[in-house]
Parts: sequence; C-alpha cells; structure tokens
Amino acid sequence: MEQQAKKQIAQSIQDFQLPLYTEIPNVGLFLEQTTKFVSEYFETMPGITITSSMISNYVKKGLVHNPIKKQYYRDQIAHIIFIAVAKTVLPLENIQRMIRLQEKDYSDQGAYEYFCLEFHNILQYVFGVTDTLEPLGEKETDEKLLLRNTIFSVSYKLYLDKCFEYLNLPAGK
Repeated sequence: MEQQAKKQIAQSIQDFQLPLYTEIPNVGLFLEQTTKFVSEYFETMPGITITSSMISNYVKKGLVHNPIKKQYYRDQIAHIIFIAVAKTVLPLENIQRMIRLQEKDYSDQGAYEYFCLEFHNILQYVFGVTDTLEPLGEKETDEKLLLRNTIFSVSYKLYLDKCFEYLNLPAGK
C-alpha cells in the first residue's frame, strides 16, 4: 500500500477517543438513548456496532446489569462500550469472563479508564500514528494481558477493515 494511503488511514483514527468515564451520562438513559450515545462514538469504526436488541441481549446474558426503571447509568454504559469493542474479536462468553476478572480487582471506573487509555494507545500504534506503545499501569497482571491482547486484536481488525475500505475492494470478489 502506498505511503499516502497509509497516511490517510492513520489520520482516520488520529482524533478517535472514547468518552472519559465522567463524560458518560449518569442521569439515566433509556434504551434508544443509550444505543444512540454509544453508536455515535463508533460511527467511523467499521465493524463496531451496537443496537438496542444487542444491549437487551447483553442484559439477559448478565453482561450488563439490569436497567433501573428502564434506564441505563454510567457503569452500565461503560460496560456496553467495552462489549461493543470486544465483541468484534471475542465471543460473549469470553467477554463475560473478562468482565468478571476485572470486577475482582478493579472498580468499574478504574477498569473502564484503563481500557480507554490502552485502546487509544494501541490504536494509535497499530495505525502508525505513533511509533511506540506507552507503558501503562504499574504491574503486569493476567487481566491486563488479556485486555491488551484483546485490544491488539480489535485494533488490527479495525486497521484491516480501514485498509479494505480505503482500497474500496468489494467483498467476495
């Protein structure tokens, strides 16, 4: 792939950021509002989608806590954002395992903030925006290694999707 194409692909994610934990509404969003809020962050990311029926399914499977009076709050929305990203490379059973592992040692806020930092860090590296990975966290744990490898997998998949999108190659040809 030519250098100009690589540059354009890198620029396509250069400004991508997930919402900070404190930027996620904690006033209670109904299902459609939650879907819209999360979907808007992934508009430029091929393959990362979320629908109302998906969220309802995640609640039924226990990946997201039940809504309170039909409304979703910050912790639930943070879980939905993580699931939307992770489901591109992992089955829901493994995502549920990862969430349970994180819950043992980390608060929802701490786990989500680390996920966002690591996702941004790896995404910038994989897309060639930066040449180095920033070291994050004070110690390596199995939970962090699982998360890092999941994010690498997602990032490489997104990169490939962006390459095929740029090349405008039709599927199945």
